[in-house]
Amino acid sequence: MMSKFLHTKYSSLTPYDTSGEVESMKGYIRLNTNESPFPPSPKVLAATLEASRGLNYYCDPECSQLAGKIASMYSLKPSQIVFGNGSDEILNFLFMAFCENGAAFPNITYSFYKILAKFHGVDYIPVPLKNFRVDPSYYKDVKGRTIFIANPNAPTSLAMSLSEIEEILTSNPESLVVIDEAYVDFGAESAVTLLPKYSNLVITRTFSKSRSLAGARLGWCMTSEEITKDIKDIKNTLTPYNINSMTQAAGLGALDDEEYTRRNIDMIRMVRDNTKSRLREMGFDVMDSSTNFLFAKHETVSGEEIFNTLKKYRIMIRHFSNPLMIADYNRITIGTPEQMQIFLEVIKGVIENEKE
Repeated sequence: MMSKFLHTKYSSLTPYDTSGEVESMKGYIRLNTNESPFPPSPKVLAATLEASRGLNYYCDPECSQLAGKIASMYSLKPSQIVFGNGSDEILNFLFMAFCENGAAFPNITYSFYKILAKFHGVDYIPVPLKNFRVDPSYYKDVKGRTIFIANPNAPTSLAMSLSEIEEILTSNPESLVVIDEAYVDFGAESAVTLLPKYSNLVITRTFSKSRSLAGARLGWCMTSEEITKDIKDIKNTLTPYNINSMTQAAGLGALDDEEYTRRNIDMIRMVRDNTKSRLREMGFDVMDSSTNFLFAKHETVSGEEIFNTLKKYRIMIRHFSNPLMIADYNRITIGTPEQMQIFLEVIKGVIENEKE
């Protein structure tokens, strides 16, 4: 129930679903939130401890060291990079700044796009997928709307090629095209190489997935200097000190240990592919994944039944009640080899009991 003081324009909001991300989930195997199952690098822990000694001072509002480090990694200028409290804050800035003519994004994708559009009163077009894939030809008549594409897409786990992204960019020169690369490290090709060629491209990234910093809340975007300035003007008006000192230090520590990150990515991909094969042997239809999760449905057992049964065994996966083609699917985050072995043993029992 809302209070009588709430602005009426917020009365119909549907908050982002954070179920399974709360204290009550401790003791569960959490395969529902697409976090990394591995702790941060030891270099992250050392860097944050050192940064904690200076918490009596304000943090660097420009995240200068982080910007320099990432600019060097991707052959960009620091002035092409903006940091956010998670990439979600960057997305919020983008909806605030660039959606006067509306937005367009897939009808099955990261649910936060729709939430932000509604929150900011942005008119949006939910663009259908084609066989669960983003089809560039469906984006040729968006009439100047800002386009948001998660690549790889969530929850479907499928990735677009660079040529497909270029098709969207070239067919929409008057639209800003935002490519959300939260999962790109797990098997897709980054569009960062297209930045010098297209002035209407924005790429968002996060430290939450491949760099094990979901709890730190650190994301960034890469784009032209002109667009960067627009975003920074909004950020510095509303929340100039949005990335605290310890989070900045954590990001630097993670970037200083790319070997650790790569090792974790390789392990997740190996476990993902093994889990996919095992699930297919049990009668699951599993999408080819370029992410740290799988999107799967069983040929006879409903997604809801699988979700509810696994929960009884203290294993959480993500079930979508949305009837739009995905109600029978579940999204399964890849955990440690040990966690996935437990998951596979339990799911095998669920399927076998259903057959009896």
